[in-house]
Amino acid sequence: MKDISLWAEADWIAAIAVAVLIVFLAIGGKVAVQKEPEFAGHPKGLYMLFFAEMWERFSYYGMRAILVFYLAQHWLYSEAKSNLIYGAYTSLVYITPVLGGWLADRYLGQRKAVLFGGLLLAIGHSLMAVEGTGGQDDPTINVFWGALAFIIVGSGFLKANISVMVGQLYGLTDTRRDGAYTIFYMGINVGAAIGTILVAYLGQTIGWGYGFGLAGLGMLAGLVVFVLGKGLLNGAGEAPGPLAKGKEYGLYGIGLAAVAVIWALVQYQDVIQTLLIISGVGLLGYVLFESFKLDKEPRERMFAILFLISLNPLFWGLFEQAGGSMNQFTDKFVDRSGVPAGIFQSINPIYIILMAPVFAALWQWLGAKGKEPSAPAKFGLALAQMGFANLVLVWGAEAYGVAAMTPVILVFAYYLFATTAELCLSPVGLSAMNRLAPKHLASLIMGAWFYMTAVGNFVAGKIGEATGGHDGALTKQGLLDIYELFGWIAIGTAVAVLLVSPVVKKWMHLDTLGKDAPEPEAPSLAKAQPAE
Repeated sequence: MKDISLWAEADWIAAIAVAVLIVFLAIGGKVAVQKEPEFAGHPKGLYMLFFAEMWERFSYYGMRAILVFYLAQHWLYSEAKSNLIYGAYTSLVYITPVLGGWLADRYLGQRKAVLFGGLLLAIGHSLMAVEGTGGQDDPTINVFWGALAFIIVGSGFLKANISVMVGQLYGLTDTRRDGAYTIFYMGINVGAAIGTILVAYLGQTIGWGYGFGLAGLGMLAGLVVFVLGKGLLNGAGEAPGPLAKGKEYGLYGIGLAAVAVIWALVQYQDVIQTLLIISGVGLLGYVLFESFKLDKEPRERMFAILFLISLNPLFWGLFEQAGGSMNQFTDKFVDRSGVPAGIFQSINPIYIILMAPVFAALWQWLGAKGKEPSAPAKFGLALAQMGFANLVLVWGAEAYGVAAMTPVILVFAYYLFATTAELCLSPVGLSAMNRLAPKHLASLIMGAWFYMTAVGNFVAGKIGEATGGHDGALTKQGLLDIYELFGWIAIGTAVAVLLVSPVVKKWMHLDTLGKDAPEPEAPSLAKAQPAE
């Protein structure tokens, strides 16, 4: 009877998932065939991109919610090693957009890059549903590494380029751009929240293949919406110039070759660490070389950029414990009342949906009064809140007793402070990179931002690895000790950042920003015809 009820439950969940897919695909298809150029004050292409990205994030965050459990419970890695693999995987996800963005800018255009990336992602998430028998001696584990490689490279082609197309729907001086990105950002977090809940539930209660399979369906839905809505882009994302078919297929071949390289690389985390260090030093040297060729004010703005970027590894190293050690802690040591641990990964995106408008209004209100904190001050506040999130969890768990199960309210408190920290750093940092970078170095600086975010994700894996005991198993006291240590490190760094923030603000030269000789505005793509 247990097996029958299990399959019945699976059928109900599958039916609900399919119904959700049909509804959103119907919305996407309806949007694609309507001829009016705008809806609710924005180009309809924005809403198509919203749904496409929502489904991509559905699949990515859904898989992320159960990945460390899959590594430990199915492939039988230690919990410490599972954290390290998780960190290596997420770091590569943030590095590959540098290559994907460059290929799109120079050759493919964003639309074809997103389409190719979506295909790779659909393949990768489908392969994740191939379980085999489990254990590291199972040859099927090579399919698992291949799935991660397809997802990493697919993210490289899709992640940055779909965001670029949002901006291309608007003229450079269009006041609707900020609102468009807010709508798009909501799509990201709606997809993350729904995907996490459904995929974690299926994966941790019915079977890994069900969870990963649903993530694959989500990615496929996003791809279908993107293809159906091509006509709504009005020429956005097209290639910068004519591209011969042979050359285009050659670029796709480079992408497939990258999958093979990543397949090998993701299995050797120490190699990734070495490459991050070497390439990071090289990137820093190149940015400094370019900085010293600039005049005084743009050069000092570059110094401000480097200061802000340098804080990424610590912040994201702590924040990305969410999918790693914090996920494991919730599974083993929190009184969850039977709720699958992975579902708690939805707290952060839900908080984002609720609080992002509040923070946007707060900054606007403070700005009108001349009291808005500077970007470096906001970074300091972000580090302080992230450190406090760690300490709240530690103090609360110790107050209830290390031997006792930790109350679930502390998990909600941890994610509350982690989310407010994220809202003080992530959108602020992206905006600062965009505003402060010289025009001819804009792509390089954005690439450097994501590169240091990737370093932070790898640092997260190393921190998570350190929470394991001598046998690699996560211990409650071990995690609390590491969280307390890094909580104080984050707060100490935050104090230092707040102290030097007035100096860094001066380097930004906000009073003269935009007074340089204006560059000619690129023609709007709004009336361009899509290339066939």
